[in-house]
Amino acid sequence: MNLLVLSSFDDILITEIYNNKSINKYVLYKLNSYNLLIDIEFRGRIKNALIKIGYPVEDLVGYVTGDPLPIEIRDKIASTGEKFSLRRYQQDASETFYVSGSERGGSGVIVLPCGAGKTIVGIDIISKICQETLIIGSSTVGVRQWIRELVEKSSIDRKMIGEYTGDLKEIKPITVTTYQCLTHSTTNSSSIKNKDTKREKVNSVEKIDDRNTDSSEIEHDESDNMGNATPSSKYEDNHDENEIHEQKIYPHLEIFKAKNWGLIIYDEVHLLPAPVFRITADIQAKRRLGLTATLVREDNMEDDVFSLIGPKKFDSPWKELERQGWIAEAACYEIRIGMDYDHRMKYATSPLRMKYRIAAENPKKIDVVKRLVSEHEGGDDSMLIIGDYVDQLTQISILMNAPIITGKTPNSKREKLYSTFRDGEIKLLVVSKVANYAIDLPDANVAIQISGTFGSRQEEAQRLGRILRPKNTKKQAYFYTIVSKDTIDQEYASKRQLFLTERGYKYTIIENNL
Repeated sequence: MNLLVLSSFDDILITEIYNNKSINKYVLYKLNSYNLLIDIEFRGRIKNALIKIGYPVEDLVGYVTGDPLPIEIRDKIASTGEKFSLRRYQQDASETFYVSGSERGGSGVIVLPCGAGKTIVGIDIISKICQETLIIGSSTVGVRQWIRELVEKSSIDRKMIGEYTGDLKEIKPITVTTYQCLTHSTTNSSSIKNKDTKREKVNSVEKIDDRNTDSSEIEHDESDNMGNATPSSKYEDNHDENEIHEQKIYPHLEIFKAKNWGLIIYDEVHLLPAPVFRITADIQAKRRLGLTATLVREDNMEDDVFSLIGPKKFDSPWKELERQGWIAEAACYEIRIGMDYDHRMKYATSPLRMKYRIAAENPKKIDVVKRLVSEHEGGDDSMLIIGDYVDQLTQISILMNAPIITGKTPNSKREKLYSTFRDGEIKLLVVSKVANYAIDLPDANVAIQISGTFGSRQEEAQRLGRILRPKNTKKQAYFYTIVSKDTIDQEYASKRQLFLTERGYKYTIIENNL
């Protein structure tokens, strides 16, 4: 049995921890007043339990060595020959995580604004560790962006990089996959007949297709407890009927064991879903890097990320990077508009659960969108119209004669549209929540948000992030949010803005001016 020691110089603290029921179940026995003996199997779980009672622990156990991977950062971009080097803050972030390879480094979260080059920091850390690496991202498009960046900015051969998505299943020394793919589940249903104890097992298997999944749908699901399904009440009182037991099975989580990984990178770590939380608790001997711009979760599970991935190692102020010119300067506006009589009546007489959508789909928003697009078209501005409701987005797409990307758009078409937008062939693109994360559109400088996921602070920041990548022409970035005045839509908008206002962004309120 491999053992760990939980230590503190404070004997009262050790006594308190030892007597806590949520901790004691992981303790083999108390060695003395300052040390508790723990089974190494519970390394992740006890860290999670400790942070929940307010005592985060520094993990100095160290890590297993993964299979070697020769890789270096390039000094020139592969395709263009342009000189390349890390920015100072990227170097600082990388070294703060690595800590010269000591046990004090190797696990933790790096927080950088959208457009500040988190992927480059990740590649530099891979080049420091030089061990086979598993990278988990938010979408298939994001996976391919990682692969392109690795090829362009490191010495790794493309043949050494595997894509593990709904389209391909490759496992190579560097493998890039998605949360959707890993959390795809099958259902194992056991039907038990009490009279003759005959058992039947039925496996329901669905085709994996993360092409049609909106990246922002990955959320922690507290009801998702593997193996703890409760039988339907119709079977509880009649023991002569079949008893049905269902268990979710996640076959693709086996990728964590497919190779001797030396590093696991969790891109957009704030999206970490429940099944990946659970397996991460059991792989604490692997180096783990979390990357994010917005370490806020609407389920308040940030502490779980810190305990299982590691503590926040680096967090650069957004406004400081803006001042230095590494991200674009952004002006934020909230445009409040009224509703016509019929729409107000519909809103007033609808149940609470329907009110937000009714307010969000206020037809008057389309007139504002037209006005904003008219103001910004004809020049160098590249515009995104972002929203949640596909019917509304489709209507705008038709009226504006603009291409649209939703969760149902095939990856090949998405990449083609993103490419033509990057090349400047199209200046206006309508997108659903699939564009919230890991989309590289460096020339986008105008975002018009017509609806969002309720009061999500995370989504607001990520959408602003679509236009924060630095522009060669130093173009101003504009972020417009259109809300229905004096409705729940306006209330949610205020909540959504909290993360950004805490980082120094100001919203200019415009009422009925457009």
